[in-house]
Amino acid sequence: MKHLKAILAIVVLGLMSLLPLKWAQSLGAFIGKRSSKNHGSNLYRITKINVDLCFPELSPEQKKKLITTSLIETGKTFSEMGMSWLWPPARSLKTIKQVNNESLVEESLSHGKGVILIAPHLGNWEILNLYLSGRYTFTAMYRPPKLKLMDDMIKKMRARLGTKLAAADASGVRIVMKALKRGEMVGILPDQEPAIGGEYASFFGNSAYTMKLLPQLAKQTGAKVICGYAERLGNGEGFNLHFIEADPSIYEKDLSVAIDGMNRSVERCVRALPEQYQWEYKRFDHQPEGVLRPYRKH
Repeated sequence: MKHLKAILAIVVLGLMSLLPLKWAQSLGAFIGKRSSKNHGSNLYRITKINVDLCFPELSPEQKKKLITTSLIETGKTFSEMGMSWLWPPARSLKTIKQVNNESLVEESLSHGKGVILIAPHLGNWEILNLYLSGRYTFTAMYRPPKLKLMDDMIKKMRARLGTKLAAADASGVRIVMKALKRGEMVGILPDQEPAIGGEYASFFGNSAYTMKLLPQLAKQTGAKVICGYAERLGNGEGFNLHFIEADPSIYEKDLSVAIDGMNRSVERCVRALPEQYQWEYKRFDHQPEGVLRPYRKH
Protein backbone atom coordinates (compact mmCIF):
# COMPACT_ATOMS: atom_id res chain seq x y z
CA MET A 1 0.00 0.00 0.00
CA LYS A 2 2.81 2.42 0.92
CA HIS A 3 4.61 1.63 -2.33
CA LEU A 4 1.41 2.38 -4.25
CA LYS A 5 1.04 5.73 -2.47
CA ALA A 6 4.60 6.65 -3.41
CA ILE A 7 4.01 5.75 -7.05
CA LEU A 8 0.79 7.78 -7.09
CA ALA A 9 2.57 10.79 -5.58
CA ILE A 10 5.33 10.58 -8.20
CA VAL A 11 2.74 10.34 -11.01
CA VAL A 12 0.97 13.46 -9.67
CA LEU A 13 4.30 15.31 -9.52
CA GLY A 14 5.01 14.24 -13.09
CA LEU A 15 1.67 15.62 -14.26
CA MET A 16 2.26 18.87 -12.36
CA SER A 17 5.66 19.24 -14.03
CA LEU A 18 3.95 19.37 -17.44
CA LEU A 19 2.25 22.64 -16.52
CA PRO A 20 3.74 26.13 -16.96
CA LEU A 21 4.46 27.72 -13.58
CA LYS A 22 1.50 30.11 -13.84
CA TRP A 23 -0.92 27.25 -14.55
CA ALA A 24 0.50 25.10 -11.76
CA GLN A 25 0.13 27.96 -9.30
CA SER A 26 -3.43 28.59 -10.48
CA LEU A 27 -4.24 24.96 -9.78
CA GLY A 28 -2.64 25.25 -6.34
CA ALA A 29 -4.58 28.43 -5.64
CA PHE A 30 -7.82 26.64 -6.56
CA ILE A 31 -6.99 23.80 -4.15
CA GLY A 32 -6.11 26.33 -1.45
CA LYS A 33 -9.36 28.26 -1.91
CA ARG A 34 -11.34 25.04 -1.56
CA SER A 35 -9.43 24.26 1.65
CA SER A 36 -10.17 27.73 3.05
CA LYS A 37 -13.91 27.07 2.70
CA ASN A 38 -13.75 23.67 4.40
CA HIS A 39 -13.70 24.85 8.02
CA GLY A 40 -14.01 21.30 9.32
CA SER A 41 -10.75 20.11 7.76
CA ASN A 42 -7.56 19.66 9.77
CA LEU A 43 -5.74 21.91 7.30
CA TYR A 44 -8.05 24.82 8.04
CA ARG A 45 -8.32 24.08 11.77
CA ILE A 46 -4.57 23.96 12.37
CA THR A 47 -3.91 27.05 10.25
CA LYS A 48 -6.55 28.98 12.20
CA ILE A 49 -5.14 27.87 15.57
CA ASN A 50 -1.64 28.97 14.54
CA VAL A 51 -2.81 32.33 13.21
CA ASP A 52 -4.81 32.95 16.40
CA LEU A 53 -1.79 32.07 18.54
CA CYS A 54 0.79 34.04 16.58
CA PHE A 55 -1.16 37.14 15.58
CA PRO A 56 -3.39 38.06 18.54
CA GLU A 57 -3.12 41.72 17.53
CA LEU A 58 -5.02 41.15 14.26
CA SER A 59 -8.74 41.76 13.96
CA PRO A 60 -11.05 38.80 13.15
CA GLU A 61 -11.30 40.06 9.56
CA GLN A 62 -7.51 40.31 9.22
CA LYS A 63 -7.05 36.82 10.65
CA LYS A 64 -9.63 35.41 8.24
CA LYS A 65 -7.83 37.03 5.31
CA LEU A 66 -4.45 35.67 6.46
CA ILE A 67 -5.87 32.15 6.88
CA THR A 68 -7.37 32.23 3.38
CA THR A 69 -4.25 33.59 1.67
CA SER A 70 -2.06 31.19 3.65
CA LEU A 71 -4.04 28.17 2.45
CA ILE A 72 -3.90 29.48 -1.12
CA GLU A 73 -0.11 29.83 -0.87
CA THR A 74 0.14 26.36 0.68
CA GLY A 75 -1.72 25.03 -2.35
CA LYS A 76 0.79 26.75 -4.60
CA THR A 77 3.68 25.24 -2.64
CA PHE A 78 2.24 21.79 -3.34
CA SER A 79 1.54 22.48 -7.02
CA GLU A 80 5.07 23.86 -7.58
CA MET A 81 6.77 20.62 -6.56
CA GLY A 82 6.65 19.24 -10.08
CA MET A 83 8.51 22.31 -11.32
CA SER A 84 10.94 22.34 -8.39
CA TRP A 85 11.90 18.67 -8.66
CA LEU A 86 11.30 17.54 -12.22
CA TRP A 87 12.01 20.49 -14.50
CA PRO A 88 15.58 20.70 -15.86
CA PRO A 89 17.55 22.78 -13.31
CA ALA A 90 18.34 25.53 -15.82
CA ARG A 91 14.62 26.00 -16.53
CA SER A 92 13.73 26.08 -12.82
CA LEU A 93 16.49 28.60 -12.10
CA LYS A 94 15.09 30.93 -14.75
CA THR A 95 12.08 31.46 -12.49
CA ILE A 96 14.35 33.37 -10.07
CA LYS A 97 13.94 37.05 -10.91
CA GLN A 98 16.00 38.73 -8.22
CA VAL A 99 18.51 37.78 -5.51
CA ASN A 100 18.70 40.21 -2.60
CA ASN A 101 21.80 40.58 -0.41
CA GLU A 102 23.78 37.63 -1.79
CA SER A 103 26.92 39.54 -0.76
CA LEU A 104 26.04 38.46 2.79
CA VAL A 105 26.50 34.81 1.73
CA GLU A 106 29.82 35.49 0.06
CA GLU A 107 31.13 37.63 2.93
CA SER A 108 30.08 35.00 5.49
CA LEU A 109 31.84 32.23 3.56
CA SER A 110 35.01 34.32 3.32
CA HIS A 111 35.64 33.81 7.06
CA GLY A 112 36.52 30.18 6.32
CA LYS A 113 34.55 28.68 9.22
CA GLY A 114 31.51 27.68 7.25
CA VAL A 115 28.00 29.07 7.02
CA ILE A 116 24.78 27.73 8.52
CA LEU A 117 21.73 28.76 6.53
CA ILE A 118 18.48 29.06 8.47
CA ALA A 119 15.89 28.07 5.88
CA PRO A 120 12.33 28.30 7.27
CA HIS A 121 9.36 26.60 5.63
CA LEU A 122 8.60 29.86 3.85
CA GLY A 123 7.88 30.45 0.17
CA ASN A 124 9.52 27.87 -2.09
CA TRP A 125 12.51 26.41 -0.21
CA GLU A 126 13.20 23.91 -3.01
CA ILE A 127 14.08 26.76 -5.41
CA LEU A 128 16.37 28.23 -2.75
CA ASN A 129 18.12 24.85 -2.41
CA LEU A 130 18.53 24.56 -6.16
CA TYR A 131 20.03 28.04 -6.46
CA LEU A 132 22.52 27.52 -3.64
CA SER A 133 23.62 24.09 -4.81
CA GLY A 134 24.38 25.50 -8.24
CA ARG A 135 26.67 28.22 -6.85
CA TYR A 136 28.21 26.89 -3.62
CA THR A 137 29.33 23.65 -2.02
CA PHE A 138 26.12 23.00 -0.13
CA THR A 139 24.89 20.32 2.28
CA ALA A 140 21.21 20.24 3.24
CA MET A 141 19.94 18.50 6.35
CA TYR A 142 16.50 16.96 5.86
CA ARG A 143 14.01 14.61 7.49
CA PRO A 144 13.61 11.55 5.20
CA PRO A 145 9.99 10.65 4.34
CA LYS A 146 8.68 7.28 5.47
CA LEU A 147 8.14 6.13 1.88
CA LYS A 148 11.49 4.89 0.54
CA LEU A 149 10.54 5.48 -3.09
CA MET A 150 9.79 9.13 -2.30
CA ASP A 151 13.02 9.44 -0.33
CA ASP A 152 15.02 8.06 -3.26
CA MET A 153 13.40 10.57 -5.62
CA ILE A 154 13.93 13.51 -3.26
CA LYS A 155 17.62 12.67 -2.83
CA LYS A 156 18.08 12.34 -6.59
CA MET A 157 16.27 15.59 -7.44
CA ARG A 158 17.85 17.71 -4.72
CA ALA A 159 21.30 16.49 -5.68
CA ARG A 160 21.02 17.45 -9.37
CA LEU A 161 23.37 20.43 -9.03
CA GLY A 162 25.57 18.94 -6.34
CA THR A 163 23.65 19.30 -3.08
CA LYS A 164 24.79 16.79 -0.50
CA LEU A 165 22.04 15.51 1.76
CA ALA A 166 22.34 14.71 5.45
CA ALA A 167 19.52 12.94 7.25
CA ALA A 168 18.39 14.45 10.54
CA ASP A 169 20.12 11.82 12.67
CA ALA A 170 23.53 11.19 14.25
CA SER A 171 25.18 10.28 10.95
CA GLY A 172 23.75 13.42 9.34
CA VAL A 173 25.12 15.59 12.15
CA ARG A 174 28.60 14.18 11.49
CA ILE A 175 28.26 15.00 7.78
CA VAL A 176 27.22 18.57 8.58
CA MET A 177 30.05 19.03 11.10
CA LYS A 178 32.62 17.93 8.53
CA ALA A 179 31.17 20.29 5.92
CA LEU A 180 31.39 23.25 8.29
CA LYS A 181 34.96 22.37 9.23
CA ARG A 182 35.81 22.50 5.53
CA GLY A 183 34.36 26.02 5.43
CA GLU A 184 31.27 25.04 3.40
CA MET A 185 27.61 25.99 3.66
CA VAL A 186 24.94 23.83 5.27
CA GLY A 187 21.19 24.39 5.26
CA ILE A 188 18.90 23.51 8.15
CA LEU A 189 15.13 23.95 8.43
CA PRO A 190 14.82 24.73 12.15
CA ASP A 191 11.08 25.37 12.46
CA GLN A 192 9.84 21.83 12.99
CA GLU A 193 9.67 19.98 16.28
CA PRO A 194 12.75 17.78 16.77
CA ALA A 195 12.23 14.08 17.37
CA ILE A 196 14.51 14.24 20.42
CA GLY A 197 16.88 16.66 22.08
CA GLY A 198 14.77 19.80 21.92
CA GLU A 199 14.12 22.66 24.30
CA TYR A 200 11.11 24.88 24.83
CA ALA A 201 11.61 28.40 23.52
CA SER A 202 9.46 31.35 22.49
CA PHE A 203 8.17 31.55 18.92
CA PHE A 204 5.72 34.34 18.16
CA GLY A 205 5.23 34.63 21.91
CA ASN A 206 4.27 30.98 22.34
CA SER A 207 6.11 28.02 23.82
CA ALA A 208 7.54 25.89 20.98
CA TYR A 209 9.59 22.70 21.26
CA THR A 210 12.70 23.75 19.35
CA MET A 211 15.87 22.12 18.04
CA LYS A 212 19.16 22.77 19.83
CA LEU A 213 21.34 21.47 17.00
CA LEU A 214 21.72 24.65 14.94
CA PRO A 215 23.04 26.97 17.68
CA GLN A 216 25.15 24.11 19.03
CA LEU A 217 26.80 23.73 15.60
CA ALA A 218 27.43 27.48 15.43
CA LYS A 219 29.03 27.42 18.87
CA GLN A 220 31.21 24.38 18.18
CA THR A 221 32.44 25.42 14.74
CA GLY A 222 32.39 29.23 14.79
CA ALA A 223 30.26 29.19 11.64
CA LYS A 224 28.37 32.28 10.56
CA VAL A 225 24.57 31.98 10.60
CA ILE A 226 22.36 33.66 8.00
CA CYS A 227 18.72 33.31 6.93
CA GLY A 228 17.40 32.67 3.44
CA TYR A 229 14.02 32.23 1.78
CA ALA A 230 12.44 32.32 -1.69
CA GLU A 231 9.50 34.70 -2.01
CA ARG A 232 6.78 33.62 -4.44
CA LEU A 233 5.80 36.45 -6.78
CA GLY A 234 2.27 37.00 -8.03
CA ASN A 235 0.79 36.04 -11.39
CA GLY A 236 3.25 33.19 -11.97
CA GLU A 237 6.16 35.60 -12.38
CA GLY A 238 8.63 33.49 -10.39
CA PHE A 239 10.58 34.05 -7.19
CA ASN A 240 12.81 36.53 -5.41
CA LEU A 241 15.50 35.21 -3.06
CA HIS A 242 16.33 37.01 0.18
CA PHE A 243 19.32 36.63 2.52
CA ILE A 244 19.41 38.39 5.90
CA GLU A 245 21.54 38.37 9.05
CA ALA A 246 20.55 36.04 11.86
CA ASP A 247 19.75 37.52 15.26
CA PRO A 248 23.12 38.22 16.97
CA SER A 249 22.09 36.37 20.14
CA ILE A 250 22.27 33.10 18.21
CA TYR A 251 26.03 33.19 18.98
CA GLU A 252 25.57 33.52 22.77
CA LYS A 253 27.22 30.88 24.96
CA ASP A 254 24.01 30.38 26.92
CA LEU A 255 22.21 27.80 24.79
CA SER A 256 18.72 28.94 25.82
CA VAL A 257 19.52 32.49 24.74
CA ALA A 258 20.95 31.20 21.45
CA ILE A 259 17.83 29.12 20.75
CA ASP A 260 15.63 32.16 21.38
CA GLY A 261 17.82 34.05 18.90
CA MET A 262 17.32 31.33 16.30
CA ASN A 263 13.53 31.48 16.71
CA ARG A 264 13.60 35.27 16.47
CA SER A 265 15.55 34.89 13.21
CA VAL A 266 12.85 32.62 11.80
CA GLU A 267 10.14 34.94 13.08
CA ARG A 268 11.74 37.92 11.34
CA CYS A 269 11.63 36.08 8.01
CA VAL A 270 8.04 34.96 8.55
CA ARG A 271 6.82 38.45 9.48
CA ALA A 272 8.19 39.71 6.17
CA LEU A 273 5.99 37.20 4.30
CA PRO A 274 3.42 35.71 6.73
CA GLU A 275 0.98 34.45 4.07
CA GLN A 276 3.67 32.17 2.56
CA TYR A 277 4.61 30.39 5.79
CA GLN A 278 3.68 26.78 6.54
CA TRP A 279 0.95 27.55 9.08
CA GLU A 280 -0.71 24.16 8.60
CA TYR A 281 2.12 22.50 10.56
CA LYS A 282 1.53 21.70 14.26
CA ARG A 283 4.42 23.88 15.46
CA PHE A 284 3.15 24.06 19.06
CA ASP A 285 2.03 20.46 19.44
CA HIS A 286 4.37 19.43 22.26
CA GLN A 287 4.11 21.50 25.41
CA PRO A 288 5.63 21.34 28.90
CA GLU A 289 3.80 19.18 31.40
CA GLY A 290 0.62 20.84 32.58
CA VAL A 291 0.33 23.16 29.58
CA LEU A 292 -2.65 22.71 27.26
CA ARG A 293 -1.77 21.32 23.82
CA PRO A 294 -3.52 23.66 21.39
CA TYR A 295 -4.38 21.21 18.58
CA ARG A 296 -6.26 18.70 20.70
CA LYS A 297 -9.99 18.66 20.13
CA HIS A 298 -11.82 19.29 23.37
